[in-house]
Amino acid sequence: MTILILVILIGLSLYTLGTKDLLYGAIALSAFSLLSAILFYLLYAPDVAITEAAVGAGVSTVIFVWAIRVTDREDRT
Repeated sequence: MTILILVILIGLSLYTLGTKDLLYGAIALSAFSLLSAILFYLLYAPDVAITEAAVGAGVSTVIFVWAIRVTDREDRT
């Protein structure tokens, strides 16, 4: 189970770095944080998992989506 989560985390990180749409990148980063929280829980660190879920998948995602919403999402090349 741990190996599968680690492989998915690597895939999500590469997708986050490679995507051109900022909103998709922010959503992938949120999924990365949520999977990290699950991994921390499986590794018997529930306090770190709760913090990662609250800050990583919760607060930072709201801030990123808000910042993307108030700016332009289009690529002007």
